Amino acid sequence: MKAADIQTFFATLQAANPQPQTELAFASVFELLTSVLLSAQATDVSVNKATRQLFVVANTPQKILDLGLDGLESHIKTIGLYHAKARHLLQTCRMLVDLHGGQVPRSREALQALPGVGRKTANVVLNVAFGEPTMAVDTHIFRLGNRTGLAPGKTPLAVEQQLLKRVPERFLTDAHHWLILPGRYVCQARTPRCWQCAVAGCCDFKPKTARPASMA
Repeated sequence: MKAADIQTFFATLQAANPQPQTELAFASVFELLTSVLLSAQATDVSVNKATRQLFVVANTPQKILDLGLDGLESHIKTIGLYHAKARHLLQTCRMLVDLHGGQVPRSREALQALPGVGRKTANVVLNVAFGEPTMAVDTHIFRLGNRTGLAPGKTPLAVEQQLLKRVPERFLTDAHHWLILPGRYVCQARTPRCWQCAVAGCCDFKPKTARPASMA
């Protein structure tokens, strides 16, 4: 994708969605961290359904610890890999209480030191909670970055580095949201819905998927 096309690409996405938001429901930085930690290999819808009940009874690190493993698992058992996620969340809460006064740290190093928190999760928290221009590359953004030619790379880190290098500074803070939403709903893995894509004209992917005859 050429530099001029990148400007058009993001300007178009911005015009369509001037104030993009994460689809995870949260009311505090800790709730955001919890939701992102639980969202690995799970849909935002399933996470929101579980946390809607969880956060009523436990929305701080200490309250999660007070639930204990069985109590926490009872609230998140509808989410995939809930056994491991419950253990990680309890370990994270213990570290937040013991090392950070019950607050979510703002540094990448401190975030990634928390159990179950990798680079992608740290990037989401830094971006959504603290407004830092980070790029959380999940499977959708990885696919979109490569397919469109916006940020080719063989690994999520390589795609992240390309995005940080190629996305114009004025779009950088919200770029994660502008990419993940079309990546999730339009630029789908098996059959990209090119006929619905607002930025198809900027995209290197060929041949474009035509509108199905049944939808004509």
